Amino acid sequence: MKFINIKTIALVAVASLGLTACDDFLDRPTIDNYNADNYYSSDTECLSGTSYLYSTPWSDFTRTYIKVGEILSGNYYQGDKDLAGKLLNFTVDASDNELLEMANSLWAVVGHSNMVYRYIKGSTGASEAVKNQAMGECLTLKSAAYFFLVRAYGEVPIIHDNAAEIAASTYNTLPKVKKADVYEYIIMTLEKAIELLPETPMQAGRIDKAAAEGLLAKVYLTKAGVSGAINTEDLNKAIQYARACIAHPNHSLMPEYSDLFRLANNINPETLIAWRWNSSNNEWTDQSFMQNDYAPKGFGDDDCWGQWAGMGTSLQEEFGIKLLEQTPEIWLNNRDKRLKATMMLPGFKYDYFWTDKGGFDMLKFIYDAKYNPSVEINDEKQPWLASPTGSWPVKHLYGNNADHTAGVGYPAARMANSLSTPLLRLADVYLVLAEAKTILANPTSPQSASTNDSEALNAINAVRVRAGLPALSTVRFADIWKERRLELAFEGDRWYDYVRVSYYNPDFCANELRTQKRNVIGNGTLDVIYRNYYNTGDWVVPATAEYDTKTPAPVVENLMKEDPDSHKKYFVLPFTARDVIFNPNLASNAEAQHVDVRETYSY
Repeated sequence: MKFINIKTIALVAVASLGLTACDDFLDRPTIDNYNADNYYSSDTECLSGTSYLYSTPWSDFTRTYIKVGEILSGNYYQGDKDLAGKLLNFTVDASDNELLEMANSLWAVVGHSNMVYRYIKGSTGASEAVKNQAMGECLTLKSAAYFFLVRAYGEVPIIHDNAAEIAASTYNTLPKVKKADVYEYIIMTLEKAIELLPETPMQAGRIDKAAAEGLLAKVYLTKAGVSGAINTEDLNKAIQYARACIAHPNHSLMPEYSDLFRLANNINPETLIAWRWNSSNNEWTDQSFMQNDYAPKGFGDDDCWGQWAGMGTSLQEEFGIKLLEQTPEIWLNNRDKRLKATMMLPGFKYDYFWTDKGGFDMLKFIYDAKYNPSVEINDEKQPWLASPTGSWPVKHLYGNNADHTAGVGYPAARMANSLSTPLLRLADVYLVLAEAKTILANPTSPQSASTNDSEALNAINAVRVRAGLPALSTVRFADIWKERRLELAFEGDRWYDYVRVSYYNPDFCANELRTQKRNVIGNGTLDVIYRNYYNTGDWVVPATAEYDTKTPAPVVENLMKEDPDSHKKYFVLPFTARDVIFNPNLASNAEAQHVDVRETYSY
């Protein structure tokens, strides 16, 4: 499917907590070249008019999507400066501009979705079937944005109708709403989306009924603990909607895990919701630049700068990899197919990257200046490994221009590619089902829960067997907790697992984060080991090699806030100072209101 950019229509109000050009909580709609009231007058216009919601308003969020989801959770290391360092050390505060852009982007998704929904609902020229498809997409993407907002910031305002807020002049005085009510609002919105969406979308790659059901299952699992204790009714709802999603005949797991993240499979039966990028139209907000942020210099053309970062030591050890204690046979022969598809390690070669050169070789890329003319050079004028953890990510990378052309039929541009970013996959829904069924077996002590329930076992084993691992005969919460980390690593999700569990068991989350290996492996040590392995084939670890223990463990309490109802602490990011200037009700000490969303709002 080709997603058509109609950003120039500029027909939506951007719900923003403070944009540079506007002092209002909601930016007002502008109309350029088109009359928005008349645009959605045909089936074609309704479909094209929702396409940009899969990319443009999300664009700024992509810069923090991985940082928040993966650095905070210990899956990724990106240095100790700027936002990356604050996330690593749990010292994020209200002054960070990147967090401002994150919030602005998510509110933009809400605002755009609201206004497009409003225009399409009022259209008299389009068929009901197409209107329903398009409105269902608006509501699902709005729900996805709110799901990020409530998990990131906790209590947030509800913006149901931009036009109504603007007319009432309440857009910069909206109060925060209690988390439980925000979740109920997301549920209500997704229920309407499920009612509207077709079983099979009108264009491949668009959101369908199963996608909304899968997202709703994940929302219910998260809401189940928001009161401070497990709500079994919510767990049963999570199970109900996960079953419905999994049973959908149009969706199935991809047979090969690594194929999920290839350009040729931008649209596949496992990906339920994704950001859909298109770098061929030269519109900045319609294209992905995630490879540029996370791939090492020289991996693409001349526009990658991720060589100074790396996959976290803690995540490596979760996969069973200890670079200072093992030899390469351990990871080269690792049964878990997800390892190689998630992180580059010495000795790994990839036949789906650099296909015009016979494949990609990690060590040759680091140390052979003919193979990679952009090799990183050290003070001795030699090629060297810059990653302080020894491993770069694989997901969100497409390769070089030849790979991009082979995948989608046209080359990438500078800081622009078309590789879709999955936000919800069927494998995630399988794990939601397994977790809900397992916790249901012991809701008073979820982290001790285990079950032999066949449905839970079938769900987790579908994910494990695809990864090349043996099936389980009993499933424990610990199994699912680990499985989620490995299956969804570097997909921006892991921090929100901690948020979800912190609602009812903050100590479990805090203790795990404090004891993670979140730092680097001794200065230059890995380069010595890797260089010798490349030149001689021998893996020799110097006696002086060590993991950095000098950096103190993060003070996780810095990002925890006490819930006024449950009196348990949960993880939360601060709204920035600029947010609070434009809406004082967002201040950390501002009281959130209870809202009966089903009495207050309707679609």
